[in-house]
Amino acid sequence: MAAMPTYIQKRLALFLFLTIVALVGLAGRIAWIQFGEGQLLSAKVRDQLRESRVMQSPRGTIYDRTGRELAVSSMTKSLYANPREIKDASVLADLLGSVLGISPEGIKERLMTGASFVWIKRTLEPEQTKAVTLLIKEHGLTGLGFVEESKRYYPNDSLAAQVLGFVGTDDIGLEGIEMTLDKTIKGRELKQVIDTDSHGTPIFKSIFSFIPEKQGKSVYLTIDSTIQYIVERALDKAMAETGAQAATVIIMQPKTGEILAMASRPTYNPNQFERYSSEQWKNRAVSIVYEPGSTFKSVIAAAALEDGKVRPDERFIDKGFVEISGRRIKNWSDESYGDVSFIDIIKNSINTGFVQIGMRVGAAKLTSYVRGFGFGKVSGIELPGEEAGLMFDPKEMRDSDTATMSIGQSIAVTPIQLTAAIAAIANDGVLLKPRIIREYRNDDGTLAEAFEPIAVRQAISPATARTLTSMLEKVVSEGGGKKAAVKGYRFAGKTGTAEKLKPDGNGYLSGRYIASFGGYGPVEDPQVAALVVLDDPAGIYYGGEIAAPVFSDIMSQVMRYLSIRPHEGNPLLPPDNPVVKSAELPYSVPIADGPSAPPPPGHVLVPVLSGKSIREVGEDLHSLGLTFVPVGTGSAVKQNIAPYTAVKPGAEIIVYFEPR
Repeated sequence: MAAMPTYIQKRLALFLFLTIVALVGLAGRIAWIQFGEGQLLSAKVRDQLRESRVMQSPRGTIYDRTGRELAVSSMTKSLYANPREIKDASVLADLLGSVLGISPEGIKERLMTGASFVWIKRTLEPEQTKAVTLLIKEHGLTGLGFVEESKRYYPNDSLAAQVLGFVGTDDIGLEGIEMTLDKTIKGRELKQVIDTDSHGTPIFKSIFSFIPEKQGKSVYLTIDSTIQYIVERALDKAMAETGAQAATVIIMQPKTGEILAMASRPTYNPNQFERYSSEQWKNRAVSIVYEPGSTFKSVIAAAALEDGKVRPDERFIDKGFVEISGRRIKNWSDESYGDVSFIDIIKNSINTGFVQIGMRVGAAKLTSYVRGFGFGKVSGIELPGEEAGLMFDPKEMRDSDTATMSIGQSIAVTPIQLTAAIAAIANDGVLLKPRIIREYRNDDGTLAEAFEPIAVRQAISPATARTLTSMLEKVVSEGGGKKAAVKGYRFAGKTGTAEKLKPDGNGYLSGRYIASFGGYGPVEDPQVAALVVLDDPAGIYYGGEIAAPVFSDIMSQVMRYLSIRPHEGNPLLPPDNPVVKSAELPYSVPIADGPSAPPPPGHVLVPVLSGKSIREVGEDLHSLGLTFVPVGTGSAVKQNIAPYTAVKPGAEIIVYFEPR
């Protein structure tokens, strides 16, 4: 056998040598990767093939004081995409844009980011989820998937919108109670680690079958949704009739400080908050400051009586004007009333009389009493955006400042401050902190925390409060507040008409006013205090003419709803109206012939309510003078009194609602 040529042996030896060197080098590299960089590279692989997704369990439910749902959370689908699996981003964007109501350009821009996970749209409506599912099936779309997320829903739409506020797409409360109690009612954040393939696609899509854990605490508000509805309906009517640009109504329980209703106009639907402006989101009850005008004279009268500077029967001379430090202050009517008593001054809201009284008390003491009623600082109600108002520093006050403050000018207050002050007079002079939260409950329904009334201070003595109440009652029964009267009941109150300040605070807007009325009752045992504020009405602008009737409309319904007995012997009580609780008003058996049979004299027929919304039912019943008590949300399914039953006005109709 011939010997292998030398050059071949050399080549073979070189090959073997290089192979051994390569194997040794490879073994060394493997050893280095395994033992030197093993942990670091493993972590990189985990980062590349795993993703963390934060899921949110539902927020706690917000209820009214009776347990009716005002804000709830439900699970809904959110659409995501993996752009690496998308075949044609333009086609997909066009298809999705048409069913989701968003621009195809925006969708395409998200798909071109290069990420392995992008949101297309969060918290879809059920019909949108069905439409996308159908698109995926019909067009064989890839790279799309759904995630279960919690969505906030407001079953009563705009009812108490500014009180409730709303929640953003990242489950963050952005306005109202949702913002104030965000940490309390917000659900838990759940971090999930998802294994993916090299394209970033989840290996087990079952991880998106999100099962929420415990929700956040539920909150019960002091709001009564029925009273809230009464207020909002009256407010909408007033806006239409007066042409006001904005308005506010607050109803408060004088003995507890609880807010039973709080409404502002303009308003919005928190289910679609993004369609409205920040001006419509604003809760005017706590966030606007304005010159109160004559409604503030109740506080001035309280200060003068408490300080002993005036007697109810004391007489004054009204010349129609008074000059203080070179400034002439006239009566709102431009008239002179001559020889008048202090009661007449209050009853007819005589400016010159209040200026004389305010000057007697003096700047320092007057300011002290006013601050004692809670003006000049926030009330502390559990709502965001509350303003403190504007007050004089008594050390810097001129006589003209004392005079103008005595008639409710040159200072600025918020509606919630003025409501609390009115309620303090009704509550034997005790100022209470306004409250809108009643209690918290855990997800199992057990009580977590309850809140009790908080007395801030004794603003005036009980005797002074009762004396003033008797005088303010005459404003309603005999004076400028006659249109605030509630048949069958004795109410006290004060009208107000004030020029509207310029936005910069320097001077007044010509021909623009704020009309108001604040009152409480029944005077023998006050159960409610309320303030009505109409901002910039068109045409008639006097508080006694346009705000007082709104107060009367609301209170007549609230008295029936609360089953408060009318006052026996009240001159406003018609002689043929028996003193009986509204819940006890008699009604006859259903009329067999249905709507064709007329009701007996003094009766109305209960309408067919099935299938109607809460607002539609309320409008139907209130137009007949019937008291509406809703139970549940959605569409009407049952009513406690059968259709075509003849009942007396004021009868309580309980209507049960269920989701559509």
